[in-house]
Amino acid sequence: MTALEALAVLAAGLGSGVLTATVGVASLLSFPVLLAVGLPPVVANASNTVGLTPGALSGSFGYRAELREHPRVTVVVLTVCAIGSVGGALLLLVLPPGVFEAVVPWLILFTCLLVGVQPSISSAVRRRAEARGTVPVDRTTMGPLTTVATALTGVYGGYFGAGSGVMALAVLALGLDLELRVVNALKTLAILAANVVASVIFVVLADLDWAVIGLLAAGSIVGGYVGARIGRRLPGAVLRVAVVVVGVTAALLLLR
Repeated sequence: MTALEALAVLAAGLGSGVLTATVGVASLLSFPVLLAVGLPPVVANASNTVGLTPGALSGSFGYRAELREHPRVTVVVLTVCAIGSVGGALLLLVLPPGVFEAVVPWLILFTCLLVGVQPSISSAVRRRAEARGTVPVDRTTMGPLTTVATALTGVYGGYFGAGSGVMALAVLALGLDLELRVVNALKTLAILAANVVASVIFVVLADLDWAVIGLLAAGSIVGGYVGARIGRRLPGAVLRVAVVVVGVTAALLLLR
């Protein structure tokens, strides 16, 4: 890499760290930069995952107060995403490059729709329960459907990861009646879980560019913590709009 390319990768790591802890589309910034500096797609994807893991770690640390509010949910999200990411990482290594290229933009668009309409869906569920005279189900713990869907976001995060934060946010916001700042903290933790497990697999089995990983890691550590400071202070409505706008923009760019 030239000095300018190295600076671009470092900046991509910083920006991706911020995105990891806020709107959850970090790889859509960093991955194209790695391709632009000449890395093959699979090497870029694996190196990107390893390099952004420190950013997810610092972002989760920044959200530590939110994660302590619901420790049981925190443990479940951490566990199922880690398990799911094993399958995703192995898929990346055995499937031809670009298998999911046609599907990924539509997945991101669909999850953006879910993020946008989640308050209306949750309100409708509560009103229906009240109309029937039944007690609403406790939605502060992970139900079976939410747990399975969270595991699938781990699979996707281990495979490619672009937009996985948006997907995790949609799944957790639909399945849990928690404040959006807490859901955003859980989303950042889900990204961390998927990245850590996938990184271990990639270090053992994949071709990696360690210079790129070092630059991404240096930038993402700072960006992740800064992003958490921003994300925990954003009003829920503003954060939701930001996630939808950035997610839709990313999906449209991938469709080009």
